[in-house]
Amino acid sequence: MSINQQQLLRILPNAGPAAGVFVSVLATAMQRYAIVGRLREAAFVAQAGHESSQLRQVLESLSYRADRIVALGNASKPGTRWRSLVPRASELAGNSVRLGNALYGGRLGNGPEASGDGYKFRGRGLIQITGRANYLACSQALFGDDRLLSQPELLEQPQYAALSAAWYWATNGLNTLADAGEFTKITTKVNGGQTGAADRQALYDAALAVLP
Repeated sequence: MSINQQQLLRILPNAGPAAGVFVSVLATAMQRYAIVGRLREAAFVAQAGHESSQLRQVLESLSYRADRIVALGNASKPGTRWRSLVPRASELAGNSVRLGNALYGGRLGNGPEASGDGYKFRGRGLIQITGRANYLACSQALFGDDRLLSQPELLEQPQYAALSAAWYWATNGLNTLADAGEFTKITTKVNGGQTGAADRQALYDAALAVLP
């Protein structure tokens, strides 16, 4: 089964013209990574749809007001990176470069904050690939080399935004969870928690209703 543009727009009505841009590359990516069948397709489209603001955002902006940084930090567990940024909220507010480096520096295979890796390897793709280590693994899977380390912006192109998401999905065993209907567990794998759970579930329910 291959999802068509009309079905995609019924599931992601805010996608608008992006649905036409992504429908064929999504079909190719989903086929390549065995995201086939109603349960797998519904779960994948719902999660990718939420992560990308319904196919309209393939790059993590990291532009936050100080109060938002404080809110995210206070909502995070003690010892987490977001929590550690609360005292620096004013410094980091409105500066995506500084925030990206502070948030991701020294993590996910990135060099320290001063290296600039955090911002360079911020989230990209329909299911945001984040961090040097993940970019390298994705690059080796998609291209057989390390080109994403020098050209991370490739994941902003529709073809690779879709392929990277499907690669992440399959690599993390999400087809198996989709087959079992474990959508909440999929959200945890994708998000690291349950942020946006209600919207993800609504998109999943819509996809299940639309897909035969």
